[in-house]
Amino acid sequence: MTKPELLKSKPASKKLTTRAEAKPEVFSFGDPIAILDRNEIFDYMECLSVGKYYEPPISFAGLAKAFRSSVHHSSAIYVKRNILVSCFVPNPLLSRSDFSKWVLDYLVFGNGMLETKKARLGKIIGFEHALAKYTRRGVKPDTYFYVTGYKQEHEFSKGSIFHLIEPDLNQELYGLPEYLPALNSALLNEDATLFRRRYYKNGSHAGFILYMTDAAQKQDDVDALRDALKNAKGPGNFRNLFMYAPNGKKDGIQLIPVSEVAAKDEFFNIKNITRDDQLAAHRVPPQLMGIIPTNTGGFGNPADTAQVFSRNELKPLQSRFMELNEWAGVEVVKFTDYEITKTVNPVEPTLPELRK
Repeated sequence: MTKPELLKSKPASKKLTTRAEAKPEVFSFGDPIAILDRNEIFDYMECLSVGKYYEPPISFAGLAKAFRSSVHHSSAIYVKRNILVSCFVPNPLLSRSDFSKWVLDYLVFGNGMLETKKARLGKIIGFEHALAKYTRRGVKPDTYFYVTGYKQEHEFSKGSIFHLIEPDLNQELYGLPEYLPALNSALLNEDATLFRRRYYKNGSHAGFILYMTDAAQKQDDVDALRDALKNAKGPGNFRNLFMYAPNGKKDGIQLIPVSEVAAKDEFFNIKNITRDDQLAAHRVPPQLMGIIPTNTGGFGNPADTAQVFSRNELKPLQSRFMELNEWAGVEVVKFTDYEITKTVNPVEPTLPELRK
């Protein structure tokens, strides 16, 4: 093939832009958007009517799944529940078990339901817990339905459900939990933990690059090192390797980890930041949740912290649950004072006392 034919067989190339023809181009990835423009999503949380009853403004099934998404999220709720149950005085109308379930529903969903049990003459003989996850408020006044699925609904007796709600700003049919602003932090905490599990499971934490510039004496030495690295997996993978490089220079052999330091630092920061967000939303002191302090001073005296927590958080919660007394007309909910008992170390008996 001649030179002119060779030139003809080539596809026509695009015209290159010269320096004189090139023009500056300015672009941006997006204009700044204020967070308040997107924050109005909560204003659209309406309770839609589904025939006989209203649906809640937020998925209760989603809140139930998110309850176990993070250690600090569920632990803070359990701390409040356990302290309230420990101070509750059980009675024939409301057992300790039903009260515990009622409190847990209220703290998780912002709604707590109790079904009234009455005698034939109309006297109240007891209260039983109704799962807030499946209980729906009826369209007609004082009506409630227990809905577990499509066309699987049970209507409670009219006026038999006591509904304790955490007030919402946009509607008055259902309550919403107060930890909703920190729900994204709880889910991010869960995502970071799951990512870290996959990171270790697929072996990415053990990845590295062995960079070697020193000349080995024999090719057999390089082949032996390559085989040793290939076999370093499975049981006993944390084994030592020995490499001898005569007349080698500094940094002649380098072990470069693959994204180990960056992934470790990001995981640590995400876990700490999301933990602080959740603790701020629940307002539970860290020493009451079993968190180990990282500073030298610690968290202070836990007894004093528990007393402040009791006054600021438990007292208002107890008054909320005592609203049942006004609704029922009898004293059903009663609490004892939350006190921190000081344990005294027993004096060890002496030998003569043991003989007696």
